[in-house]
Formats: sequence, C-alpha cells, structure tokens
Amino acid sequence: MDVNFKILGSSSSGNAALLQAAGASVLIDAGMSGKKLELLLNEEGLSAEALDAVFLTHEHNDHSAGVRGLSKFGRLPFFANQDTIQAIQPKLQKRPNWKVFETGKQFSFGPFKIHPFSVPHDAYDPVGFYFEWGKDDLFNPHSSLAWVTDLGYVPTLVKERIRQAKILVVEANHCSKMLEDDQKRPWSLKQRIRGRHGHLSNDNTFEMLESIEGSCWEKVFLMHLSKDCNDIKKVQDKFAGLRGQGSRFSTFVVDPSSAKTIPI
Repeated sequence: MDVNFKILGSSSSGNAALLQAAGASVLIDAGMSGKKLELLLNEEGLSAEALDAVFLTHEHNDHSAGVRGLSKFGRLPFFANQDTIQAIQPKLQKRPNWKVFETGKQFSFGPFKIHPFSVPHDAYDPVGFYFEWGKDDLFNPHSSLAWVTDLGYVPTLVKERIRQAKILVVEANHCSKMLEDDQKRPWSLKQRIRGRHGHLSNDNTFEMLESIEGSCWEKVFLMHLSKDCNDIKKVQDKFAGLRGQGSRFSTFVVDPSSAKTIPI
C-alpha cells in the first residue's frame, strides 16, 4: 500500500507534515495558520475537512498555530497530552475536539498505533511520535514513522524509538559556529538553543545517527533548520557521508524557506 508523506513546513516559522497511509490522512503538528495549512493541503489534493486527525507534539506556536483555524472543523480530533492542551486552550476562543493521550502510553487511532514519547525540550510536556501501521503481508505491509523535531539531546529511549522507524524525521537545527557568530540573538537565547532542553546542532544529529546500530531506516529527513543559523549546503556537506551502523537509507534535507525536500 502506498504511503504519502509530505513535510508542509519546516522552520521556526512553522512545522507540519501530512501522513497518508492505510486509508487515513493525518497532520503531524500544525505550526502555521489554519488558512495556510488549508492551502498547502489543497496543493496535495486534500481538503482540510477531509483530515482524519491532527497530532501535536507541544504548545509552541511553530507547532500549534493552526489549531485555532482548523478547529472550525468541529469533528476534527486534535490529539495532545493534558499539559499541551492546558497551554494552548487559553489562547483559543472555543474548545477544539481535544483527544487526550498520556505521554509514554501507546494508543490507537484508525489504522495507526501511536507511541508518544517524552523528549527534552523547553515546553510543558513535549513529545515525539512513533507511528506504526499495516501488517506483515504483501497487500498491507508493516511500516512506521518517527517524528522528533525539537530536543536538546537524545536520551536512550528516544534512540530506541527512532531506531525502529522506517521513515525518520529529525531536526538538524543549527550550525554551532553560525549560532555563535549570530548578531541578532542575545547570549541568553543562544544558551537556550544549545542547552539540554533546546535544539540539536548539525554535529549533534550526525553523531547521534551514526551511533545507532541496526536501524530500520529507509528514509531520513533532516528538518527544522534555522533560517539564520544554518545553511542547506552545510547540512549537505555534513551528512553526505552518513551511512549509519550497517544501514542503507536515503537522506534528505528540508529547505526551511519552501519546505522542499532535497536529496543528499
């Protein structure tokens, strides 16, 4: 069965992706306005009203801004943990169709089994997602996707979750030198970004991917690049030699300006 996975936005200006598999269409994060997301979904041949669900990793605006606009579709469920809901709801005039999950506890929705796992980031209860679907047969083969876009370091549990995924989406947020040299960001913000609850640098992500043995990856997407403190060419150069521990996979970088996926 064909899987359509398309990253719709990838930067501090907004992060979101469309996953279509096993007859279901879901949005992972909704970091742009509802109007913008509707336009991007239309370009993929899908109306926002036809979405089956939205899954939110945390409350930061670049991952949740679209909740306000998309909540006009009253039947559309928004999956989030309790702390994330409590952080987002006061900003809204009405209550979306919230569906609460517990971090660390697997749940099912449609054809998917979803494992929300804790990640170290400066939000109330941020998570990554591991999606599984299909069966081990010819017509509905088993597949999986891990989504980890905001984290300051990679705990053992996160490594294990992403090791199992066939499609891996992970951040390569900044070049350490470009961040250090940046004149627009105050020292306190730089410390937050490179701290243990901030964001992974290119070097952090490369070293982590290289260290994981026996991965199941078929495709690896590097996203959430900083527009000011990273550069597509630097990412391409850094990750060109990425091979993993005995694994063969294709690697892509996501342009933060256009969300275009570029092979490495």
